[in-house]
Amino acid sequence: MTAYCRSLEEEIRQTAEYLSVMEASPEGGAFSPKKIRSIFFGGGTPSLLSPGQMESLMDCIRKNFPWEEDTEISMEANPGTLDGEKLAAYREMGVNRLSIGLQSTKDDCLKLLGRIHTWEEFQKNYEEAGRAGFSNINIDLMSGLPGQSLAAYEETLREVTALKPEHISAYSLILEEGTPFYASKEIRRMLPDEDTERKMYERTKEILLEGGYERYEISNYARRGRECIHNLGYWDNVPYLGFGLGASSYCNEARFSNEQNMRAYISRPFVPFSSRKDYDLLSEEERMEDYMIFGLRKMVGVSLSEFARRFSRNMDEVYGKMITKYEKMGLLEICEDRLRLTDAGIDVSNRIFEEFLLTV
Repeated sequence: MTAYCRSLEEEIRQTAEYLSVMEASPEGGAFSPKKIRSIFFGGGTPSLLSPGQMESLMDCIRKNFPWEEDTEISMEANPGTLDGEKLAAYREMGVNRLSIGLQSTKDDCLKLLGRIHTWEEFQKNYEEAGRAGFSNINIDLMSGLPGQSLAAYEETLREVTALKPEHISAYSLILEEGTPFYASKEIRRMLPDEDTERKMYERTKEILLEGGYERYEISNYARRGRECIHNLGYWDNVPYLGFGLGASSYCNEARFSNEQNMRAYISRPFVPFSSRKDYDLLSEEERMEDYMIFGLRKMVGVSLSEFARRFSRNMDEVYGKMITKYEKMGLLEICEDRLRLTDAGIDVSNRIFEEFLLTV
């Protein structure tokens, strides 16, 4: 961990130097540190870091990429890796938003998922976070878990809303190829049937709305004004820099990622952007695709005038036939300047998103 953190800091420093040179070059167009709106410590379990390691990383970022006082600084955390002292230290050094991976309030579900915490341990960590001064907390939940009944999931939703967190992310379990769950026939037999999963999806919307949470993205709910700035940046195609093993970036209209082998990363933490193996400078068509597919994940949808400003073409010129088709089916709707999915459209959103691809 010490070697990794040292390399991570070196990557941050070298990236800042690289961007300064790019900004001074005739090409220009580099990522501007003045525009930083959010910082997110995620991937794996960053709450395993000691307060000292975290503070060193925060100092490194602050020296190289200054941020404003109201910048959202989030940290993913898993129950079982937290305590009151660590949470207080994180808060004191500037972390102002926590995203805690609860998944379920039922210990049998947590055990089956391989989680190291119990519902009781989560509640303790949640209370400690409040005492440490955190007033912006997200809780991650999952539905469609092996052995999970509709009644148990409804109870999880009600128990979590009773805690009154500012934000709730609710995802359905997806079995990814190459994972133990995917390979296990026993796990597959324990999964809820399609009708039950559908009811879980519906009850998520209903119970969270009853609890005061507005759905602002397909899988995300928040109290008014507490939407996640960092995630909205992804859905709005705001440029971002990823630091660390395997981290992805979107900068200067190109996508690229870091080395995924730990030893290779530690030996060479920074590689110029265009030298990355997967460096992909997006075409205008690909940027249009991203604008539509990411933007339509939001309940407010996408702006017709913003599309025209970005691409010097009206949305109707590019996607007119498709939009008309799905409007007639009741899956898309235009409200003033915005195109958005209807409730029925959200249910089949992946199928609709496929049709926004121009480069297949």
